[in-house]
Amino acid sequence: MTDSPFGEQSPISSTNPVIDMYALVDCNSFFCSVEKVFHPGLEGKPVCVLSNNDGCIVALTPEAKKLGLHRGDPIFKVQDIVRKHGVTIFSTNMQLYAAMSKRVTNILRKSIHHVENYSIDESFCNLKGYESHFDLVDLMRGVADRIKLWTDIPVSVGIAPTKTLAKVANKFAKKYDGYHSVCMIDSEEKRIKALSLFDLADIWGIGRQTLSKLNYLGVSTPLEFANKSESWVRSNFHKPGIQTWLELNGTPCIDTSEVVQNQTICTSRSFGEMVSDLPSLKASVASFASSCANKLRGQNAGARSVTVFICSNRFREDLPQYGNSATYTFITPTSDTLEITSAALKLLKQIYRPGIQYKKSGVIVGDIVSMSMLQMNLFDPIHNRKERSDLMKAIDVINHRYGLKTIKLLAEGDKEQKWKVKCEHRSQNYLTNINEILTMQI
Repeated sequence: MTDSPFGEQSPISSTNPVIDMYALVDCNSFFCSVEKVFHPGLEGKPVCVLSNNDGCIVALTPEAKKLGLHRGDPIFKVQDIVRKHGVTIFSTNMQLYAAMSKRVTNILRKSIHHVENYSIDESFCNLKGYESHFDLVDLMRGVADRIKLWTDIPVSVGIAPTKTLAKVANKFAKKYDGYHSVCMIDSEEKRIKALSLFDLADIWGIGRQTLSKLNYLGVSTPLEFANKSESWVRSNFHKPGIQTWLELNGTPCIDTSEVVQNQTICTSRSFGEMVSDLPSLKASVASFASSCANKLRGQNAGARSVTVFICSNRFREDLPQYGNSATYTFITPTSDTLEITSAALKLLKQIYRPGIQYKKSGVIVGDIVSMSMLQMNLFDPIHNRKERSDLMKAIDVINHRYGLKTIKLLAEGDKEQKWKVKCEHRSQNYLTNINEILTMQI
């Protein structure tokens, strides 16, 4: 489609009161777009990125969608389509995607004063004050063009008075070419029309349970939900539902830093090959625990608990089935790799059962809090937290400079292990590994 449902985009008129605006910058088909940057011959062609162990499709281009492929499709079930139409397949390469994400974020931070990363391919920009000096649509369109020019990553931008409405506007920016990558909901008329056209299931903050409840209560569109009275909303929903209702009505109240921190962090993988020995499981759990700790430090957060789980292959009914989990609670919230990994390995020892062919393990850190407001505990068994924190920072700096896992725990084992994921179609780490730098044949 080339038109736009709201008509011509323009800044807020001088007759309207000045309101704070948020912009959501979202990279289009991010994983696929990154791969296409380093494989320019794929422009306009169907591309898919697979999940761990090359199992399911996790990202795909519009060209691939037109062939009937969908996110979540097991690759073995759609091999006929892939072969028939020459779909290019890549294994997930999170190190490459994270490096490109950082470049996009750096461009945003040089253009907008306050930028908040929400995910690897999404960032919220607070545009407060910019309306006095810029046409917001032109401003963000210039940012989008700059990102495309400097990284070759296409982005869509949604601008609105709340982050939830910015998410809605972003979807319209992606869907309609007439917006030229930027859609702004800056009036009551546009808000009403956007919510009347939008799918309730796609509203940010409305999950499956909330959607089912809304449908049960006779609500089928975002506009119907937004038009409900405050008393009705408060009598039927808790804080998240109330916040979504307020945001749909133009009242900003969602702190995405709280949303990110309140989430648990889970690192798990289905193994490339089933394993039954404890050392292999220890290596996998140590690796996952280390990744969780690294993500916590990236959020300047700490976890009060760690959970370890293991399970057999449920699709192999001919084999004994087993699955279990265990949780440990820390006295003081932590992001220390040594502390989290040590606790995780003790939990693994508790739940491990010999004679089982294990297909998956994982580590979950929960009850996440900000380390900037950390309350110390008098009975904390670790007395050198400051020194250990400095050690973790030094390791992070080295790994960031020289590549992921340049420094790692001995318990994580070597590279060649049966539990390591399959990644037969993984591209090189062009941006982070000097030995895999992009080469051109002239």
